[in-house]
Order: sequence, then structure tokens, then C-alpha cells
Amino acid sequence: MGTWDVGPFDNDTAADWCGDLHDAAPAQRPAMVRSAFTAVLDNGDDYLDSDLAVEAIAASAIVASQLPGGAAITSSYAPDFLLEGGRIEVPDDVPALAVRALNRIVGDDSEWRELWDESGEGAPALAALQQIRTTIDATLDKR
Repeated sequence: MGTWDVGPFDNDTAADWCGDLHDAAPAQRPAMVRSAFTAVLDNGDDYLDSDLAVEAIAASAIVASQLPGGAAITSSYAPDFLLEGGRIEVPDDVPALAVRALNRIVGDDSEWRELWDESGEGAPALAALQQIRTTIDATLDKR
């Protein structure tokens, strides 16, 4: 895994996924975000591959950025359309999917979690996810 930091876009797989999201037609983007979450959730209790996890983490950061109180995305590895001030539609059920996917990613049998724990940088990586999760949870609490 080509990873250079703990941020949601700071690895090769997430950056590639963001490029694909940017290149997609705007009408296709919400389905791509949803698909990142369902790929994690459809994995069930099987060992979760890190590539699936980092795509869902990037998607979660994008969802959080579109919600009230969400931090603007500034990473140069994020989708260009967002960096240029664009937006993406977030269907009402997607934030809950994001939370479920994040729960699975930080849980047992997750390569993402295992790799960060082995690196000794698990705490900063989890803290980065918690910031995303806090924004999404705040929106869910208001519904």
C-alpha cells in the first residue's frame, strides 16, 4: 500500500479512486460513493481488504465534507471537482452507510486496521477517521 500519511486521501488507492470519481459523470458520482460503502459492508465478516477500506474512507470524507459543519476538502489527492468548489449529492441514506462502513473498517479482521496497528501509527489514523465520523454522526443525530 503506497501510503504517505493518515488522511483519507493519503494513499495510492484512495487517490486513484478519487480520480475515477472526478472523471465520472456527475450523475454517476453518488452511486460510486454508495458502492464504496457497500463493497465494505457486503464483505460481511470476511477479512476486509485494505483497498476496499481506503476507498470507503475517502468516500466517507467526501460525504462528511458535503454535510453541514463538514470540513472543506483541501488535499490535492481529493477529486478535483471538489477542490474547485463543486459538490456531490448525498442521498439521505448514505451517511448511515458511511458510519456502518467505518465501523467495519476499524473492527476486527480489517487489513486497514492491522496495517496501521503494525506501523505504530494506529492512533493518528483512528483520530483522522474519528473527525470524519463526528461530522457524519452530528448529521444523523439531527434526523
